[in-house]
Amino acid sequence: MRLILAALLLTAAAPALAYPVTVQSCNRSVTFDAPPAAAISNDVNLTEMMLALGLTDRMIGYTGISGWKTLDETLRAGVEELPELSARYPSREVLIGAGADFYFAGWNYGMRVGGEVTPETLAPYGIAVYELTESCIHIMQKDKASMEDMYADILNLGTIFGVSDRAQALVEGWRAELAEYLAGLTPLATPPRVFVYDSGEDAPFTAGRYAMPTALIEAAGGTNIMDDFEKSWAEIGWETVIARDPEVIVIVNYGDVTAEQKIAFMRNNPAFADIDAVQKNRFVVLQYVEATPGPRNIAAVRTLAEAFRAQ
Repeated sequence: MRLILAALLLTAAAPALAYPVTVQSCNRSVTFDAPPAAAISNDVNLTEMMLALGLTDRMIGYTGISGWKTLDETLRAGVEELPELSARYPSREVLIGAGADFYFAGWNYGMRVGGEVTPETLAPYGIAVYELTESCIHIMQKDKASMEDMYADILNLGTIFGVSDRAQALVEGWRAELAEYLAGLTPLATPPRVFVYDSGEDAPFTAGRYAMPTALIEAAGGTNIMDDFEKSWAEIGWETVIARDPEVIVIVNYGDVTAEQKIAFMRNNPAFADIDAVQKNRFVVLQYVEATPGPRNIAAVRTLAEAFRAQ
């Protein structure tokens, strides 16, 4: 967060890039003849990327937050002058009616494959779309999730909006901060087996190979027990969790069911009594905005690394 504030307080803005500029967005090359002036972001983590780059003056609103999540003080202060145009996923009419020229979203982060809001359906209305890198797995093959996914989004947004120096400073700062922190940690004898519990009682919704928590867990020294699950975020069966016997359970906190309730559900269910993490009460909570790609991923790695080394 210190690095974000430092970037926002830069007194001398870097010279704007020469336009047009082209960035890679999933399987598309997207060209911008000028920086967007009427941008809309979807979801809390994507909106924080825009805030980290100091782009609120280029935004006309945001979508997809209050329908599921609560704004914390940091985000609330950053978007207090901007309207939430839709509590959940916006319709095409909402984006067009707002006069947007840019939509920062992702697949299952404001857009659905085959839905009414996609890069193709918005293009005729002059609305360019940049897709969250983590979400590209829904429409193409990609490597497993890594910290590079988040860094790529920041750098591409920097290019799109003509603030590449600011974006580069943020990414270099995060890389250095994380490397310094990890270098000072006590090495683990073996990587702990980690399960990510997002939601669901009949069947858990969890993070697979292509979801950001896999990258966070690995950076912190652990292994996601669903690393071989060829999905990003998806449901699995509880029998898989029981069989793979996680040593640490990461709770993603958001929505109507609290982290405490999710922990209580696992601790009080006899079916989970033999899971190592349940027996030893090794639960660690990440807020949704920490577990999804965005500026708070660095703090999330710290939280996980400390939990993995706690007795």
